Amino acid sequence: MKAAELFIKCLENEDVEYIFGIPGEENLDVMDALLDSNIKFVTTRHEQGAAFMADVYGRLTGKAGVCLATLGPGATNLVTGVADANMDHAPLVAIAGQASTQRLHKESHQVLDLEEIFRLITKYSSRLLTPNIINEVVRKAFKIAEAEKTGATFIEFPENIAEMEIDDVPLPVKHTYPPEPPIEKVELAAECISSARNPIILAGNGVVRSKAWKQLAEFSEELRIPVANTFMAKGVVPFRHSMALGSAGLQANDYISCGFNKADVILCIGYDLVEYHPYLWHPTKDRTIIHIDNTPAEVDAYYPVKVGVVGDIKHSLLRIKQMANPHPGSAMRALREALIEEMNQQKDDPAVPMKPQKIIWDLRTAMDLEGIAICDVGAHKMWMARMFRCEYPNTCIISNGFASMGIAVPGAIAAKLAFPDRQVVAVTGDAGFMMNSQEIETAMRLNTPIVILIWNDSGYGLIEWKQMNQFGRKSNVDFTNPDFVKYAESFGAKGYRVEKAGDLEAILETALADNTVSIIDCPVDYRENLKLTDQLGSLVCPV
Repeated sequence: MKAAELFIKCLENEDVEYIFGIPGEENLDVMDALLDSNIKFVTTRHEQGAAFMADVYGRLTGKAGVCLATLGPGATNLVTGVADANMDHAPLVAIAGQASTQRLHKESHQVLDLEEIFRLITKYSSRLLTPNIINEVVRKAFKIAEAEKTGATFIEFPENIAEMEIDDVPLPVKHTYPPEPPIEKVELAAECISSARNPIILAGNGVVRSKAWKQLAEFSEELRIPVANTFMAKGVVPFRHSMALGSAGLQANDYISCGFNKADVILCIGYDLVEYHPYLWHPTKDRTIIHIDNTPAEVDAYYPVKVGVVGDIKHSLLRIKQMANPHPGSAMRALREALIEEMNQQKDDPAVPMKPQKIIWDLRTAMDLEGIAICDVGAHKMWMARMFRCEYPNTCIISNGFASMGIAVPGAIAAKLAFPDRQVVAVTGDAGFMMNSQEIETAMRLNTPIVILIWNDSGYGLIEWKQMNQFGRKSNVDFTNPDFVKYAESFGAKGYRVEKAGDLEAILETALADNTVSIIDCPVDYRENLKLTDQLGSLVCPV
């Protein structure tokens, strides 16, 4: 068979369901081999969209999402989405065609050293220089991408190698399992927890990747230790859970900051430092840190780990729970109650442009609890992370490692492909929406019914928020938008414009029930940003 055919057989062997990408001259043989495969190729309108689709698919399913591009500009267009997957610890395998190996040693049309470029933003980057290593390279790329901490890998496939003949087979797929935690570390962690006065848990995305959310909920409930989650771990403990405090990571004094200030022992479970700098929640460097994860702790001056429990997170939590003494109850419940009171304040506000709190209230009311919100990056991300209630993990996807704008629309398409029976809403600012709005055509062509909720402020709202806080004036953040309703209709999608605050919930319910792509233009009043800053700046901790 051709090397390209073996390559596709290796992808089938890895249980690849979709490849997101754009065909090109240098991957002609791969594209032809796909015609005889059960793998579905999703033709996107930009390689960045393809990479974001693979990124979100990997994060939601735990299986490596796959994206493909041609050489040169096609490959470099993948970079942002691949970097996002790597820093957000989403499993992804990126593939790019390349010129013939006879051209790689010299200046040549569209030729870049892709292996070296992607080495900087992946866990593993490789070039296929002979057909007889294809099965090894593909197996290694998937093994590394899906191993903790999960992330991105890259394969460069020169066109002349793809054409060569080879007689070989894929390698067996064997999944590794995290080890049992060392008993002496479990005992020490249990001892620290039992003697703590005010312990608190910071739960990160590693709990989601390890599927340890049930064990975490039981751990916190039985030991009566409150849980704050990172942006990327929303829903890892249901918000209705009596110990749930909500999201940490606003990078400003907040109710949860009060919890960390009061705590003497902080249990960091599945916590990735890339999400939320330790100096923001542990500026004093004097608390007892217990690190519970599949991998050893990163080195950071503000993250001085006293006990590192490294191993299967599920088993670690079960073992520690059996040995630790429950606490009498937490004084931090007042933090949760204060946040809930704030969430409820604007639920009936009639103003247009709409307040962020009201938009989120209506979105949460309209969506099923197991529906998936894919959140873009911007001011709306901060509001969604803080106020959108989640009862299940992976129901509010936020990029907060690389935190790249433009992820919501392509990410929503991938989410709908992965879970076609669940509601999917792309929650995006007008700026992030326009960065990958071309993928609306992809969604329409694939018949993936998604709702795109645009928070429209005609500007880069998060940057304006920071500029006003720091300088008291804004600089070059304003722009104009197309008519989003007409824009939606030009793709054959449905468009809605919110003109009265009371309309949004009904529009969302209609759009979610419809079997097509719906785009909602919702004007947002970001004056609430500075009000929140002022409120948190004068916050008196309720504990």
